[in-house]
Amino acid sequence: MEQIQEYVPVTQAKTRLLDLVRKLKGSGDAIAITKNGVPEAVLISMEKFEGILETLEILSDEKTMKALRRSMRDAEKGNWISEDEVSWE
Repeated sequence: MEQIQEYVPVTQAKTRLLDLVRKLKGSGDAIAITKNGVPEAVLISMEKFEGILETLEILSDEKTMKALRRSMRDAEKGNWISEDEVSWE
């Protein structure tokens, strides 16, 4: 799991917001915003946020998770098929 790359006090975050946003663009970084030294919020890129939402959607889909678990069990057992065996129609 990824860790927080930087901790920024809320007073600094207010003055550095544009720089912090630019720093996050195109990165997987996360910046914690602190209040009185305690992390209160996290700043992440929109791309990272959308990825988190997509992951939550997949994890909450019972049918998809069942298929993923079955695939993982098959992979652990070495049950693979070659690319030639896959039908792309």
